[in-house]
Amino acid sequence: MPRFPVKKVRKQIKLLLLLLLLTCAAWLTYVHLSLVRQGRALRQRLGYGRDGEKLSGVTESRGVRAALSTQRAEDSSESREEAQVPDGRDPNTLFPAGAGKPLSLNLTHQAPPWWDKYKGQVNLHVFEDWCGGAVGHLRRNLHFPLFPHTRTTVKKLAVSPKWKNYGLRIFGFIHPARDGDVQFSVASDDNSEFWLSPNESPASAQLVAFVGKTGSEWTAPGEFTKFSSQVSKPRRLMASRRYYFELLHKQDDRGSDHVEVGWRAFLPGLKFEVIGSAHISLYTDESSLKMDHVAHVPQSPASHVGGHLPQEEPRADMLRPDPRDTFFLTPRMEPSSLENVLEPCTYAPTYVVKDFPIARYQGLQFVYLSFVYPNDHTRLTHMETENKCFYRESPLYLERFGFYKYMKMDREEGEEDEEEEGQRRAFLFLNPDDFLDDEDEGELLDSLEPTEASLLQSGRRSPSPVALTTPLGPKPTAPAPASTRDLPTPRRSRALSWAARAARPLPLFLGRALRPRAAAEQPPPKVYVTRVRPRLRAPSRALAPLSPRGPPWPPFPGVFLHPRPRPRVQLRVPPRTPRSRGHRTGGTPATELRPSVRAQATQGSREGQLRMLGLPGPTTDLNLSSEAQPVTSFLSLSQVSRPQAPGQDEEEEEEGEAEEDGAQGEEDSEEAGGPPRGRWREDAIDWQRTFSVGAMDFELLRSDWNDLRCNVSGNLQLPEAEAVDVVAQYMERLNAHHGGRYALLRIVNVEKRRDSARGSRFLLELELQERGGGRLRLSEYVFLRLPGARAGDTDRDGESPEPAPAASIRPDGRPELCRPLRLAWRQDVMVHFIVPVKNQARWVAQFLADMAALHARTGDSHFSVILVDFESEDMDVERALSAARLPRYQYLRRTGNFERSAGLQAGVDSVEDASSIVFLCDLHIHFPPNILDGIRKHCVEGKLAFAPVVMRLGCGSSPGDPHGYWEVNGFGLFGIYKSDFDRVGGMNTEEFRDQWGGEDWELLDRVLQAGLEVERLRLRNFYHHYHSKRGMWATRSRKGSRTEGP
Repeated sequence: MPRFPVKKVRKQIKLLLLLLLLTCAAWLTYVHLSLVRQGRALRQRLGYGRDGEKLSGVTESRGVRAALSTQRAEDSSESREEAQVPDGRDPNTLFPAGAGKPLSLNLTHQAPPWWDKYKGQVNLHVFEDWCGGAVGHLRRNLHFPLFPHTRTTVKKLAVSPKWKNYGLRIFGFIHPARDGDVQFSVASDDNSEFWLSPNESPASAQLVAFVGKTGSEWTAPGEFTKFSSQVSKPRRLMASRRYYFELLHKQDDRGSDHVEVGWRAFLPGLKFEVIGSAHISLYTDESSLKMDHVAHVPQSPASHVGGHLPQEEPRADMLRPDPRDTFFLTPRMEPSSLENVLEPCTYAPTYVVKDFPIARYQGLQFVYLSFVYPNDHTRLTHMETENKCFYRESPLYLERFGFYKYMKMDREEGEEDEEEEGQRRAFLFLNPDDFLDDEDEGELLDSLEPTEASLLQSGRRSPSPVALTTPLGPKPTAPAPASTRDLPTPRRSRALSWAARAARPLPLFLGRALRPRAAAEQPPPKVYVTRVRPRLRAPSRALAPLSPRGPPWPPFPGVFLHPRPRPRVQLRVPPRTPRSRGHRTGGTPATELRPSVRAQATQGSREGQLRMLGLPGPTTDLNLSSEAQPVTSFLSLSQVSRPQAPGQDEEEEEEGEAEEDGAQGEEDSEEAGGPPRGRWREDAIDWQRTFSVGAMDFELLRSDWNDLRCNVSGNLQLPEAEAVDVVAQYMERLNAHHGGRYALLRIVNVEKRRDSARGSRFLLELELQERGGGRLRLSEYVFLRLPGARAGDTDRDGESPEPAPAASIRPDGRPELCRPLRLAWRQDVMVHFIVPVKNQARWVAQFLADMAALHARTGDSHFSVILVDFESEDMDVERALSAARLPRYQYLRRTGNFERSAGLQAGVDSVEDASSIVFLCDLHIHFPPNILDGIRKHCVEGKLAFAPVVMRLGCGSSPGDPHGYWEVNGFGLFGIYKSDFDRVGGMNTEEFRDQWGGEDWELLDRVLQAGLEVERLRLRNFYHHYHSKRGMWATRSRKGSRTEGP
């Protein structure tokens, strides 16, 4: 046996390695040349291009996200267009939101046959009544791109319908006039995108130019060079070929709507020209096709990329996973094994209004809400930025004061007395009892007389509500007295009474009184008046008449009156509490006036003011400088002026200038001698302020009445202690009956309907673990009966008399659980969805697709779809219904105008089984996966009907990003057993023959009068799509008119 030459190999190891390296180099060179001939080139592993520049792709754990092909990079003219197709990904796939692996797209690779008659126009698809200004908003439309609202054609690439909230998709072929390099540009208001394919295949379309991405960008008509993204790089085109293009445009409700595409040869100095009819052609002829024929509609990367933007966290709490959503898939315990767990009892709540006369449409007032545990997050917290009705506060109050009343600010030592005093002195926050009624105010004003200034200058405190203040500084010159005939008529109000016009401009402010510096200084006449309650008036002393030198208008509360003229005096209230030199001030707003208008008041005036308000006197030292006592103003006056006679303007101007010069000189002297005393202070911010707050449960403020005012609040929340107590009682009885066979895993759902007279009804949904078996689902109704409460000897429907209550097991006499008779729901009952339709092709197709998806996901075959068609012309409803993958369906055809009541009644009449559930439905509904289970649980024959609350989506909103409100007033979505529906009389087809709206409330009145309860719950992920009403129910609009249908 020959031996391997190990020694020779070791000697020639270097030559062998060299030979191996040369072989690998030759092979790599061959592969590279082959790829270059095919229009592609090798990319380095670390993501660098041929010229060494760093590519935009990043390295992931799966490898390098390669950039786009060289052919696309070279042919593309826009530097950002490569970002439209994710790197390293097949252009026929995309990652939807929340998906971990790519989803295949049904892109159109082969164009349909083309004819010469197609030249001169292109296809135009319109998506109406959809908000937003970005093309991404258009892609989030439920019907984009297959089911537009309108299909038509256009003769040039410049469209302006003069409308709002719409989206356009224009597609077809471009025929170049000659060979050469061509540049394209797009202009629009708002955003737009222009996609061009290097051939006639829609699947190869590439983004070459666009206007904006966020919806805020726009251009003027013909403004082709506003943004760099508008203009494409040169692209080589041939006159002998046609190229597929796609133009997407989104318009919001503002601006002059337009979109146009221009092109030019790549030569210096040439301008863009709009592409006309000579160079465009149709993609296909749609004139003879119905709206449900969508196989011909091209699907390109422009139609799909960016339609589903991944989100790290859902904006609405309702989108988060919840065990309720999939609990119906868990096998249910047999109801027969639960019959003897609890004692039977008759269920007859007191809030049932059987045979009770109800006024028209007043059944809404007799619908009660149920409590839910745990939190199902149906409260629209993401919508409370605009609607805060959940908190039961006035919107004006919240806008002005916010939620500060729930916060107690922590105070530092030494500032408590000051803040309490300031808060009590705040005029706007006095006790409501201190304000006068209109009658008392008139009596008080009539009884008040002008005061004598000489009496007030004596320094003694007067028992009347009048006090004198003494200013600091030199004595000012007293103004000339005003004539009595110039006195204005006072204007009275509930809070303040003051003159409408003054003889001379006066500053008005409320401040703290200080002790005068010298007794020899004679103060100017000033009057301080505080309005008091009638019972606080002092009748022992009459008020003196007004001094002729005093101010010539009646007193008003809480304000010092200074007769010294000051032109254009402005007083303002700072928005926050000002601070002086880092020290906190009182709790009331404070400002400091200029030195010329500062004043101090005597101790007597200050004590008199507080005594009139019923407050104790202050304890602070009044022998302080005016800087330490800032003047507080509770009035905000822009300007106090008076009518002037001719010739007085110049005198007052000169006087004002002189005073300003004097004040400026005083300020300069103050700046030289120390800190300024009369300047406006900036508000100091206390970053170290803390506060105390208690746990607030605003759910306790809600009641189980059907709240028709707040449409963002969710289901009522059941306290955890109550839910756990009921579950514990039931589990104790269950294990006592079955010998500890079941263990509780978790409480999935508990619903409570309260009856304060007889007890509360509960729906318990528990996940149990069977010993030696798997997980089971328990979903049963129980009744927590109050001690001594009885429903009567017999039920109103003639059922068997109530069994005698067993001896209470609980010695404390607390409520006991029992099994309500005739209150058990059936899991296998048939549910019939009844929907009347007319000329709603795109919505019928969407509804059937949703029903087929519901059947595929749940595997539930016990439901049927009944479509009542009022001669639809835009699609073959019967053929679409038969093509849908539904377990059961029925097609009914009716003639004449659309009648919702008649259509629903016809659908119910077609149901033969009286013990099945009919669900009166709408066409524009998005159903959650557990909708069938929810309808069955809340419909009990002879007892319960179900009216779920649907969330109505707003314009531009989708189930993945829901923005809207709960339809708290609507009862059009209604589930009820057919036997009960026939017993109440069905739909009112006579009165609501030619109209709809109100037929659901009329049906609700009769259902309640028949003795049925109506369960009212907000369902998670249960949406009503926003839709256009234009063209509904066979309405027609003339060309150029935009009259909406009903």
